Amino acid sequence: MVAIVKAYELRNKNKAELLKVLEEQKQQLASLRVQKVAGGRQQELGEARKNVARVLTVINQTQREQLRLFYQKKRFVPLDLRVKKTRAMRRALTPFEKSKKTLRQQKKLTHFPLRKYAVKA
Repeated sequence: MVAIVKAYELRNKNKAELLKVLEEQKQQLASLRVQKVAGGRQQELGEARKNVARVLTVINQTQREQLRLFYQKKRFVPLDLRVKKTRAMRRALTPFEKSKKTLRQQKKLTHFPLRKYAVKA
């Protein structure tokens, strides 16, 4: 019987412990593959593969989290850590760029301000 590894339990462990768990899970998977040839149960094999995937997922997530913290205050961030959004959104003007006005626009706004009307009720 393969014990299911819980992701929330893995998140509390450090990298060395995670690598140890990963190695154990891979050993278990290898032994189940040998048993499969001898006529073992298929469901346990799938669960063992999922356990390995869970451990690798937690390792990758924590690694990316640490990298995000490292690059938080840096000028440049690696492409895979940047916000994905869409191509159009990434190329759109920033709020500061949108608010910029040309000299001609500034003159027009100062000389011809928006008229205010008081509406009588």
